[in-house]
Amino acid sequence: MRFGAQILFEDVSISFLAGRRYGLTGPNGAGKSTFLQLLSGETEPTAGSVTRPRRLGVLRQDQYAFDACRVVDAVIMGNQRLWAAMEEREKIYALSEMSDADGMRLGELEGIVGEEDGYAAESEAAVLLEGLDIPGELHERRMSELQGGQKVRVLLAQALFGHPEAMLLDEPTNNLDMDSIEWLQQFLLRYEGALIVISHDRHFLNRICTHIADIDYQTVIAYTGGYDDMVLAKTQVRSRVEAENAQREKKIAQLQDFIARFSAGTRSSQVQSRRKEVERLALTELARSNIARPFIKFDLLRPSGKQALECAGVGKSYEGGAPVVAGFGAQLMRGEKVAILGRNGSGKTTLLRALLEEGFRSAGEVRWGHEVRVGYFPQDFRAFLDRHSSDSMTACEWLAQWDAAASQEELRGLLGQMLFRKDEGDKRTAVLSGGEAARLMFCKLMLEKPNLLALDEPTNHLDLESINALNVALQRYTGTALLVSHDYDLVDEVATRIWRVAGGAVEDFRGGYAEMQGAATLA
Repeated sequence: MRFGAQILFEDVSISFLAGRRYGLTGPNGAGKSTFLQLLSGETEPTAGSVTRPRRLGVLRQDQYAFDACRVVDAVIMGNQRLWAAMEEREKIYALSEMSDADGMRLGELEGIVGEEDGYAAESEAAVLLEGLDIPGELHERRMSELQGGQKVRVLLAQALFGHPEAMLLDEPTNNLDMDSIEWLQQFLLRYEGALIVISHDRHFLNRICTHIADIDYQTVIAYTGGYDDMVLAKTQVRSRVEAENAQREKKIAQLQDFIARFSAGTRSSQVQSRRKEVERLALTELARSNIARPFIKFDLLRPSGKQALECAGVGKSYEGGAPVVAGFGAQLMRGEKVAILGRNGSGKTTLLRALLEEGFRSAGEVRWGHEVRVGYFPQDFRAFLDRHSSDSMTACEWLAQWDAAASQEELRGLLGQMLFRKDEGDKRTAVLSGGEAARLMFCKLMLEKPNLLALDEPTNHLDLESINALNVALQRYTGTALLVSHDYDLVDEVATRIWRVAGGAVEDFRGGYAEMQGAATLA
């Protein structure tokens, strides 16, 4: 597949086998979603052909395509043969008079419905929806009545419905909470067809994948094992080739020195032999990888006092509704890293905002410790960026407003750390992609040097390399952190304390995520 002069990948020949679960990896812009569209038939390749099974489950990204449908019907539409037969059957039943031909066709349609398990379709769809946290009272509603995150989960149920022979899932964990991700993992581990999934969740890929199909070097290379296995194998292959090339370069230099010294003398046969040896030792050409790793490091301008935060009676209610958060109180000490967890819609972002914004909370008191400086990464960071920008403002100019004393060299250095190459810092903020806007927000946090980080879903628009860089940066961060995230590894490896939000209450667990899970199992 190519776009003009840009080659995403070429001469790719690969088979995806039933019973195997493939993670499709590669940095942002490598062509992962495009490759999935080629496999599904949504896009035609520039060259070559794709063979696909009759029944293919695809996670669709258009949240509004099914707005007029009942939720349960949108799920059943995942089996196109069944849905077409059910629709035609309903039209025949609606006729005032039925001809013999109609009766015969009706018999054929009933046969298709039977073959496709259509008589249990609604109950199977309901099981999928319940597992993805779409309660029964929403199943008969129109898709247009659902929130964006709920629509995504319905479309995921659509892809899973009807036991497809192969499934193509593009970012299936987006907008899923950790409980829903766990349910999805268990479902996919039982799936017997060929699965190809794009995800930026390292734990998810390691947990479910038997193989990784990695897009790099303008091709697709399959590796056995999960994501970490692929990274290790890929690094070892490249390191071996680089080491072999270094040895060959040394040998070639020695041979060329001999040739230069004796080419005009009497040792012509030996010189000719050395020339042939140089040709034989030609270096293995190393294609340039398109993987780019950002460097994130959160320094402190100065540390806070021993107690970073104390709150009591914190609550938030919306008019006419039950409290989203009620009566929350806690003390947060310097250096603690708190993960705020809960199901979608439980109030995680509400709790974070109630702590940070005095005008937002409905009740309670929040006292910040001595010298506390908060660095905030909001979930809707794009709106935050736009509020503090103008149509003509560049990324570098936007960053400069957060520290008037920062030099151009310092600003450009931060942008370079976050993969803004050369003149990309002069791009207007209005045209930045989601990933670029997120990386610019991290530049702001690194520039401000806060001693308390409040991060609300910071990984949503990051690729795997950026998420791993953030994970390492937070582990090394000596300040205090409040983190809302559904990324398992980020929560498991960073958090020293858990606040779990449910039904307006907040459970405060003093320990990491694995410890909390262990305690829950024992209970």
